[in-house]
Parts: sequence; C-alpha cells; structure tokens
Amino acid sequence: MKRISSAVLCGLLLLAATAQAAEVRDVRFWRAPDHSRVVFDLSGPVEHELITLDSPDRLVIDIQASTLGSDTSKLEFTNSPITRLRHAEKPNGALRLVFDLSNAVQVRSFLLAASGDLHDRLVVDFLDKGESTGASASPSKSAPKVVKSLENSSHRDVVIAIDAGHGGEDPGAIGPGRVREKDVVYKIALRLKERFERKKGYRVVMIRDGDYYVGLAKRRDLARKAQADFFVSIHADAFTNPSANGSSVYALSKRGATSASARILAQRENEADLVGGVSLSDKDQVLAGVLTDLSMTATLDASLSVGSQLLGEMGKISRLHSKRVEQAGFAVLKSPDIPSLLVETGFISNPHESSKLKTASYQAQMAQAIYEGIDRYFRESPPPDTYFAAVKRGDISPARGSTPTGGAREYIIANGDTLSGIAHRYNVPLRDLQRHNQLSGSDIRVGQKIQIPAS
Repeated sequence: MKRISSAVLCGLLLLAATAQAAEVRDVRFWRAPDHSRVVFDLSGPVEHELITLDSPDRLVIDIQASTLGSDTSKLEFTNSPITRLRHAEKPNGALRLVFDLSNAVQVRSFLLAASGDLHDRLVVDFLDKGESTGASASPSKSAPKVVKSLENSSHRDVVIAIDAGHGGEDPGAIGPGRVREKDVVYKIALRLKERFERKKGYRVVMIRDGDYYVGLAKRRDLARKAQADFFVSIHADAFTNPSANGSSVYALSKRGATSASARILAQRENEADLVGGVSLSDKDQVLAGVLTDLSMTATLDASLSVGSQLLGEMGKISRLHSKRVEQAGFAVLKSPDIPSLLVETGFISNPHESSKLKTASYQAQMAQAIYEGIDRYFRESPPPDTYFAAVKRGDISPARGSTPTGGAREYIIANGDTLSGIAHRYNVPLRDLQRHNQLSGSDIRVGQKIQIPAS
C-alpha cells in the first residue's frame, strides 16, 4: 500500500476545494434614492460573512470557497458612500472583498437562489441615513386608512403615482435588438409625467425615477405614502410566439384571473422581485384579509372604470390584445384604497411592436393615450375635495388651457405625428381639426400646441 505524504494530501484537498469553489462572475452597482446596491453574480450558492470596521470606515465581505472572475477596476460608485472596492484571496480559499467607505453606513445582505435563466446572486445594500435594515412595513387590515391632506382641501391636486415597471437588476422582457422593457417603459413614464404636469389640478409621483429596482410591495407603499388618487404601472408584454401583439389593461382580481393569459402575465410580473432583488424578509402578507374590505370593492370599480377609458384611447393608436379590462392577482396592484391599473403598452417580443415601442414618437402617443384615459375619468368623476370637483360644480373657472368636461382638449405635437393621424386617433374630421385650429393645410411642427374639438 502506498502512503501519501501530508504535503501531497493537503495539495489534493486544496485542488478539490478549488474545483468546487464558486466563482464571482460579475459585479454590478445600482444607485437608488434611499440606498446603494452591489450585486455579485455567482456560479453557485455560497456562504458569506459581513464585517464592519471603522477608522477608516470599511465593509469587509468574506465569501467562502470562492474566486473572483470579474474585473472590478472599472466599477464606478457615483453618489454613494463607496469610494473603492478591493479584493484578495485568503489562504483558506475564501474571497475577501473590502469596500472603502466615505462614512459609516448600515448594510444588509441576502442571497437570491438561481431561478430559470438567473444565476445565484449575493445582494448587498448600503442604506442611506435614516433607512432601516428590517423588513418594510406593510399595510394590514387594521391599518388606518390614508386621509388626504385638508390644507386647501377644496382645491387640492389629484395625485397620480406613475410606476415604470422593472428597473436596475431586472431588465424585464427583452425584445429584438436587445430592446429592454425597463428602458422603454421608463421613457413612456417620463412622457406621461410631463403630460400631467402641463395640466392644472394634477401632481405626479414617480415610483422609480431612475434605473434601479423597487420591490413590488414598496411600489404600493410609496403610492400610499404619497396619498395617491390613482396608481398606474407601465409595462411591455412578451410571449414565446413573436407574432403575439397588441396593448392591454389589467386590474386586480379578488377571485381568479379572467383569462389564462392574464394569469400567466400576473405570475410572471409577480416574480419580478426574484429578478430585481428583494429579500424574503421584505415580503408582506398584504391581502390576506384586506380584499374583503368594502373599500376594496369601490377601489376595483374605479380601477375598471379608468381601465375602460384607457382602452378606448389606446385602441386609437394600437391594436388591442384584449378589448376588455382583464383581471388577475398582480402584487403591484394590491393597494386596498388606491384605484390601480397595469398597462401593457404592446408586445416587446413582437418585432414590429418592438420597433415602435423604442421610438420617441410612439412613446409620446402611448403616454398621451394613457393620460387622456385617466384625465377623462377624473374630470367626469373627481374626488370631492379636488380642483376638478370645484370646476365641475362651477365654484371656479377652469385654468386657461385646461379642458372642462366635454370641451376641446389640448394636444402637443410629437415627432412622427401627422394631422390626419391625430384626426383619426381622436375620431374628429380632418376639416374640423383644421378649422378649429385655423390651419390652412396639414403642416405641423414638433412642440406645436393644437386643440382637439369635441367629437
């Protein structure tokens, strides 16, 4: 029997450990309004330990049995407490990562297990001052109902919460030419924000105002914190068959999904937290009982009413995938006291629709359609303490450029618009549109304001 020396045995054990070591394949940085996030893309599950040090401030992460296979020298940590990332391999096979910090911060970390096409990931959040490392608070059945501010209550603005889906670590669906859903819907959201801000009586809250991920529960919480009157989440659909096409509108369902496609879509959208990066401790039990509240019935009725208005406007610029407001259990729509809708602006997996969705002109048209649908609802059914309610009662006159119910509507020409196309979209004769705006021909320019006469 041959004897193996201790040196050789140690070498064999080291080789075996190295063969089983996980690799850090990529390191990504995202900046959000309340924290900085670093994501480590891994070849397999790992164990890790966090160590905070001061004088100077540092965060040390030891990842057991791991190696670094990514170049971190070009990482930039703009607007964050991180000044530099260093690394070294320890004798025991662990990978040591050291974040040099400009000041002491609270940190939290969690692992995301591999799922579908996604690898295992280690997520580390550097929290801004005042943020908590615990699970986010969630509304419950016994939680007090949000009450709008009473300051100047007879003329307050209607608050619109605009949610651009996905973001940051979660690109959403990816279409031909690597067009990313998160980019398209954010641009539509910005155009929608601009449109509401041009109209007296509205105040807009952006749920995400940059390229970072917001958990589904937190999206709802941000809307409730802003005391929103309406929540709209903007997305772009995808399907394995590239011929699938059309835009659609979804509301929450208290029961089952209204169609198989609605159920599949809700399941896919509800898995966004697994991609975007939300720890299990952040999950809430928001609707175990709250769906039985009477307030939820009124909220759903309002959601369906706005949804019908949206479909009418969106149908003027695109084919509708479904001509009714579909319903399913979308997590992002589960606010018990805020009417909420999820808008699928088209199929980014469809080559034709993807090419349209990435253009500024179509993004402007889609934003305009969403605006028109929501605006018509709040002009016809305004909350009683708002500016629009005062206008409808005749207490005050509408501001110049505002549109009383049933009157002409202002439209700003976007790139790619034609006068005939606008006339067709709003179902008014071209001659009436020209006469109403004192136009002798069909020449228009980007940024020009015209009035759409009542049809």
